[in-house]
Amino acid sequence: MAKNLVVVESPAKARTLTKYLGRGYKVCASVGHILDLPKSKLGVDLENDFEPDYHVIPGKAKVITELKKAAKNKDTIYLAPDPDREGEAIAWHIADRIGVDPSKLKRVLFNEITKDAVKEAIKHPLELDRSKYDAQQARRVLDRLVGYQVSPLLWKKVRRGLSAGRVQSVAVRIIVEREREIRAFKAVEYWSVTAKVEGKTPPPFETRLVEVKGQRLDPKGFRVENEEQANEVLAAVEKAEWVVGSVETKERKRRPQPPFITSRMQQEASRKLYFNPRRTMGLAQRLYEGVEIGEDGLVGLITYMRTDSTRVSPEAQGHAREFIAEKFGDKYLPAKPPTYKSRKQAQDAHEAIRPTSMQYPPDVVAKYLEADELKLYTLIWNRFVASQMSHAIYDQTTANIPIGDYLFRANGQVTKFDGFMRVYTEGTDEKSSDDSDDGEGAEGDRQLPPLAKGDVLQVHEILPEQHFTQPPPRFKQAALIKEMEEKGIGRPSTYASIMGTILNKEYVTEDESRRLVPTELGMLVTDLLVESFPDIFNVEFTAGMEEVLDQVEEGKENWIAVTRRFYDPFAKTLEHADEHMRDVKAQEIPTDFTCERCKSPMIIKWGRNGEFIACKSYPDCRNTKNFTRKDDGTIEIAKEEECDRICPKCGKPMQFRWGRFGKFVGCTGYPECREVQPVKLPEPIGVKCPDCKEGDVVRKFSRKRKMFFSCNRYPDCKFSSWDKPLDEKCPECGNIWLVEKTTKKAGPEKRCPAEECNFREAIVETPAEGSGDESEQVAETA
Repeated sequence: MAKNLVVVESPAKARTLTKYLGRGYKVCASVGHILDLPKSKLGVDLENDFEPDYHVIPGKAKVITELKKAAKNKDTIYLAPDPDREGEAIAWHIADRIGVDPSKLKRVLFNEITKDAVKEAIKHPLELDRSKYDAQQARRVLDRLVGYQVSPLLWKKVRRGLSAGRVQSVAVRIIVEREREIRAFKAVEYWSVTAKVEGKTPPPFETRLVEVKGQRLDPKGFRVENEEQANEVLAAVEKAEWVVGSVETKERKRRPQPPFITSRMQQEASRKLYFNPRRTMGLAQRLYEGVEIGEDGLVGLITYMRTDSTRVSPEAQGHAREFIAEKFGDKYLPAKPPTYKSRKQAQDAHEAIRPTSMQYPPDVVAKYLEADELKLYTLIWNRFVASQMSHAIYDQTTANIPIGDYLFRANGQVTKFDGFMRVYTEGTDEKSSDDSDDGEGAEGDRQLPPLAKGDVLQVHEILPEQHFTQPPPRFKQAALIKEMEEKGIGRPSTYASIMGTILNKEYVTEDESRRLVPTELGMLVTDLLVESFPDIFNVEFTAGMEEVLDQVEEGKENWIAVTRRFYDPFAKTLEHADEHMRDVKAQEIPTDFTCERCKSPMIIKWGRNGEFIACKSYPDCRNTKNFTRKDDGTIEIAKEEECDRICPKCGKPMQFRWGRFGKFVGCTGYPECREVQPVKLPEPIGVKCPDCKEGDVVRKFSRKRKMFFSCNRYPDCKFSSWDKPLDEKCPECGNIWLVEKTTKKAGPEKRCPAEECNFREAIVETPAEGSGDESEQVAETA
């Protein structure tokens, strides 16, 4: 019988540890948090030093009972949730609820889940870290105070269902401010002048105008402003003699990037693999907790994936150097292991994200990993290996060609030694079209032919080209995480959840290129929060609070004192906002439009889906219209989309409309006729309804995207079925219809839905040439 109990967060990690620890240890999983603040109330006692009122999370009472049972008669209970603040809170809550002698409780931290690392951690257990728990508790209480006290204010002033968050609202503000920058941006015209020339030795090469009268060109400052100025340059240089004024070649070194921290991993996975942060973290969690690797069984392939430190253990560096020397040769090995500086605010509690063992290169584990797991693991592997390799070395050549007041320049680059670039180069975000490009720092080689001072060049063509400066780009999720990290907002464990929250709250959407665009609702709520809480929903305050929470974790601050310093002024600001925040619900903005139905003025109001134009005589007149707002602030009524359907109830034309759940088709005879239909009518399956015998059975999807079948005459006919109806009689009981049901054990079968009948018959699939399996097509569509 096991004498010790180990409690982790996830069942996957529990299976891996069971393999490593053997019979003397029983390993159980808490499956995440077991306690949290209640959803139905504030859950923080404002009169008693912000005492949290923790409740058992629904469904976790059984987990607690099982943990209590497992802890009985055990010599030692090792609490081993993740080695961060959230993990520490889980450990404290488990310790509080299982009811054992505190002297039996120990805390163990696994930076990596390998046999050696796990056994070493068990040999050297720690005490529970009160300061780390207090830091998590302070964050949780602060977030609750803001969220549960500001959100009701938004319900009162705008609409129900809205939310505000101490960090999420600042992230939305960053997106909104970037959007306003873009809208306010005024494009500036500028011209480039490029010449294609050839020296004594081919091939021809390009040179670019970089200076005029000794002043460097800059699209946003001193520039060739228009076609007239470009033609002046052309006239001055096209008949002149082009002679090389100077040639300079310098040896440059390029240093590898450090191994991944959480934010950089999310950014690179977005650039190179097109994974969003939540997807990246989910895959990394699986690689950390353990993957089945053939005869080796469950193996944790990477170190802990929530970290802001670039530190690597000497042992790991030693193994990496052995791998590099064997795989690439000694010339790819630097004289001593490289070191990388972490950013100033880094907690440095964990190592950088790296492979746990050099015995598992991607090609060895490929057959054991899912496709996306392998992609991310390869990215982490290559980044780490490259970070321990030699610098890349290249020669950079610059040729200057002065022609009177104008200086043209050609740049070339030749790699002499690829170094770390043999394995990995960091991805880049899209380059702005108005970034000057004189060839410096180019990623690839761009070789110039042999040139010398005094060489006369032959001009093939001179090309002036018009450009316009571009606004700053919208953020992608990874770019926003980078911005937040640089500004000190959030921590590695919170980035992915913040992205998910702001996208789910209707404040931000993603466009077709996966860039974050604030909705009108997001912009309105941001304005209201910034107007009413200027000292709380700003970048500097939020970043400062993160530093204070770090000090709580280090034992330098008391969490109750920190919370009180925040809450006392916040409570006063909240009271003021309750009286003075703009009441958007009651706000009516006049327009120049007149209602075509009753001739009353039309006004702008705010609804669930944003601003709209409504008749001022509501509710006597319910005329509403959508509109678009131009850059100059004027509005234009949106043209109504044509709909070719006729109302089946009253015979009037139907039109596209918008409601609380989005776009739908409604009768123009509303409110006398209330017929509504979805924009896309459900797809018939070619079977008459077995209940009413009049309607057709159609395929539909529930709110959770689960497919079912129902009659198209709903709500007049209530027929529905999870299984696909078939227009066949049951050969045993005579029931007029059968269903098609597929199970893993039996495969696709015909079954009778009558309770008293047990008819079953296997379906032999004989698809016609060129057709696909219908269930697969439906699943893919869903």
